[in-house]
Amino acid sequence: MRRLASGYGVWILVIALALTFVLLRSGLDFDYVIPKRLVRLGTIGVAGVCIAWSAIVFQTLTGNRILTPAIMGYEAVYLLLQALLVLLMGTSSLVLLGANGNFLLSVLLMLAYSWAIHRWLFRDGRNNVFFLLLVGLVLTMVLGTLTQFIQVRISPGEFSVLLGFSQASFNKAQPQQLLYAGLVVTALCLAARRTLPTLDVLSLGRDQAISLGVDYRRTVRLQLALIATLVAISTSLLGPTAFMGLFVANTTYALARTSRHRVTLPLGTAIAIGIFIAAQLLVEHVFNYKTTVGILVNLVCGGYFLALMVRTRGAP
Repeated sequence: MRRLASGYGVWILVIALALTFVLLRSGLDFDYVIPKRLVRLGTIGVAGVCIAWSAIVFQTLTGNRILTPAIMGYEAVYLLLQALLVLLMGTSSLVLLGANGNFLLSVLLMLAYSWAIHRWLFRDGRNNVFFLLLVGLVLTMVLGTLTQFIQVRISPGEFSVLLGFSQASFNKAQPQQLLYAGLVVTALCLAARRTLPTLDVLSLGRDQAISLGVDYRRTVRLQLALIATLVAISTSLLGPTAFMGLFVANTTYALARTSRHRVTLPLGTAIAIGIFIAAQLLVEHVFNYKTTVGILVNLVCGGYFLALMVRTRGAP
């Protein structure tokens, strides 16, 4: 009962933040200001769902609460693509591809990358998740190095364009992108609801899940495909978010005090949306656009990650 009340309390707070974000200093301008804010709010909602679901499910599969899907290299692939586009086509790539073309190309490339590494690592019946994480970490470093190599070969003007892609922002998404992303995420979440009991069993560990009749190999591959799709959509919509998933997942566990995904996934979604709205309010009304949502989120979540690492290391 207490967990249920905590979940409702978080959602009430999120709704209050959303109304504040839409109406604060808007002058009730329904022709321009409020529609623009509603698009940003929709982007926040879709990104919150993607980040919360991908982070919590990923930690369930790995059995580790200090890992996030970013370790698999999806965000590094996104940044490398943007760097290559700028290098080969210059700033005209923004015009030639357009926002929708860039979004679609980014999603397809990240999904192809995910399919390739899963196909390679899970062939011949092998299913070593930890080896997959190791490969993902190495690929992240390699792709990041390639991106840095490209950065030193482009002009300062092109570098400023590329820098914009490396920062999380809710001003990038267009209504058409948001509609497509929202439909895909809604369909994925509705389909994934049927797997929540299986995820609860997976949280007990690999051996226990197999002994209880779970097709571990097939389930892991399907869940990793879901994670890849969600991360691809969120990264293409707003950019890299680094430690956001880690912060959301661990805050969810602390509030929910249970590992049941029927509780943690909705609560994590509410926490992610609330954090994004609060960060956007600070950017617009406190810092007057002198900083970005990505900087604020990475500062808070990165500090939390360091504190979590120190606390974990000091635990007996």
